[in-house]
Amino acid sequence: MKCSVPDSIRWVGSLLLCAAALWPLVLPQAAWAQAVDVPEEPADADMPTPASGASAPRDRAAPRTPRPPAAPRFEIDLQAPDEVRDFLLRHIELQRFRLLRNLDANELTRLLNAAPANLRELLATLGYFSPLVDVIGPPALTEAADTAAAGNGTTSTRPLGTVTIRVSPGPITRVASVTVSFVGDIATAPEASEQRDTIQREVSVMQGLPFSQSDWDRTKDAALRALIARRYPAGRIQNSLADIDADNRQANLHIELDSGRAMRMGDVLVEGAQRYDKTTVERLVRFSGVVPGSDYDLARLQAAQQRLIESGYYDSAFVFVEPSMDGETLPVKVQLRESLRQKLVLGVGGSTDSGARLSIEHTHHSVPGINWRAVSVLKVERVDQLASTDWSSPPNNDGWRWIAGGRLLQEQDDFNITTSQRLRAGQSQDGIEYDRSFYLQYDRASVFNEATQTLRTGEANSSITANYAWTRRRFDDPISPNAGYGLAVELGVGYTLGTTRLPFTRTQARWLGYWPLGDRSPPPEPKPGEARVVNPSSNRTNQGRLALRVEGGAVLAKDSAAIPDTQLFLTGGDATVRGYGLRDIGVRQSDGSVLPGRYKGVVSLEWQRPIFNANGRSPVESVLFIDGGAVANRAGDLKPLWGVGTGVRYNSPVGPLQLDLGYGLATKRLRLHLNVGFTF
Repeated sequence: MKCSVPDSIRWVGSLLLCAAALWPLVLPQAAWAQAVDVPEEPADADMPTPASGASAPRDRAAPRTPRPPAAPRFEIDLQAPDEVRDFLLRHIELQRFRLLRNLDANELTRLLNAAPANLRELLATLGYFSPLVDVIGPPALTEAADTAAAGNGTTSTRPLGTVTIRVSPGPITRVASVTVSFVGDIATAPEASEQRDTIQREVSVMQGLPFSQSDWDRTKDAALRALIARRYPAGRIQNSLADIDADNRQANLHIELDSGRAMRMGDVLVEGAQRYDKTTVERLVRFSGVVPGSDYDLARLQAAQQRLIESGYYDSAFVFVEPSMDGETLPVKVQLRESLRQKLVLGVGGSTDSGARLSIEHTHHSVPGINWRAVSVLKVERVDQLASTDWSSPPNNDGWRWIAGGRLLQEQDDFNITTSQRLRAGQSQDGIEYDRSFYLQYDRASVFNEATQTLRTGEANSSITANYAWTRRRFDDPISPNAGYGLAVELGVGYTLGTTRLPFTRTQARWLGYWPLGDRSPPPEPKPGEARVVNPSSNRTNQGRLALRVEGGAVLAKDSAAIPDTQLFLTGGDATVRGYGLRDIGVRQSDGSVLPGRYKGVVSLEWQRPIFNANGRSPVESVLFIDGGAVANRAGDLKPLWGVGTGVRYNSPVGPLQLDLGYGLATKRLRLHLNVGFTF
């Protein structure tokens, strides 16, 4: 007899058979879960307790309690001279393990065994090659090691004690000789003889000084920089050796430089020229000496970069060389960020001579139609008011540019108010070392006396002149010079205008020179492990420098020639004769006022000396000075008025900031003078 089983019963039976087969595997897992005692987490006091039969969810995102900072496992008592103690404490290997949480006594013992060798290596970098080093472990270190070995392998949390280190560095080793050898083109090229001498001077500075690894590294870097600065940008240090004679405490140093082949400048590639003509960039770069085919020169690249920035057309400029496949010619790449076409600058300031100042300056770098630059200035001071505009064209292939400008000026000196107008047109050239310009100039001036309420002359005096100006600068630093000189000469010939037209000649010259005093300053003693700050090419001295300034001017004409006052001379003030006010020295009148004269002479002598740092250039310097100046209508009537005084100068990155207190010997009065920046 057959029986049929429904599908639903057949499906339930299959589930029961599977459960019976898996039960032996599930049972041990359930028993293990019941055997483990899992502690319950304490309920949050602010959370409600779940009802009976409900399970409380576990907060897996609960923040952990921050781990407390590690306490030192041991202390270091370093007994060493002050000149090496800080350096050793800073660099000793033991310092790396003081805060290691699981450091045990056995590991500390191993570190102490290696410490003497580590200390000798550190002392050798300072020039001490025969030191005495004694490392004494904590008294309880052996007992702690035995306890750790007999325990359960865990590290004790108790500090391990104090490590005592006694160091006697011994005599220091000095540099007996430094030699340089050359391989490559520089070894034989006659045009590289000056460069070889420069490198020799760079390394010779170290001779006789205490040896240190940091000084030796600095010397090698300086020699390499002098090598790659000109002709050999691919130069390298091929070999170097420090031969130490510990018995005689002498170090003999040697460096071998491989110059490779000489490199030349290639074509100029300009990037970023959009608003202004790319040809102007190429010309400015060429005027700095970066000419295709010329020797590679890093200083000329930097000068080209500076000239581009000073041109006003560019906010930033980078001039560098690109690697070349042929290995002899290096393309010059110029990357620019151009200035806006127009710029407006509002300024406030002041000086002891002119009082408070408010100024507005507008610059248009590319006037539509002619592409000239126009700079217009409006300046209002307590005694002077100025409105001017100066226009200049982009330079041509020879570096000359057209110039044009006009000026309205009002000046007040005592009771005299001088109102003048000036127009000028010509050409100028800004060279690497020389500046030149020639121009035609129209001047008109009138002087009103407030005391008498009358004009000094019946009508305003005017003239037209043809002028030539020439300037040469040979300063070692264009911002804060220490040595060198500058010379400027101006010559003009012209005619007075008006009812009587008479010829006249106007000439003016000024000269400024700097002389360092004493021997070149020795390099300052560095902190242990730090390189000396040495600049062998610098002639800064601990006695400072003398600065001598001489100025002279003359207008040659008949006594009856009505020459505008702006073509005559006055002096006195912050930048000329200190101890006197601005334009206080001139031709004294019967009413006590001062008028300009036809002859001028000025002389100034300063002693500028570092205050806080006797080794070379100091940020702060003291100044002693004596100034003298004279103005007259006849050369024989020149009688100088003298001023003496002292001051303080701060050498900022943008130039010196000078505060002087001058005493006028003629007026018997003290006067404060403030001057910012160096210009010639």
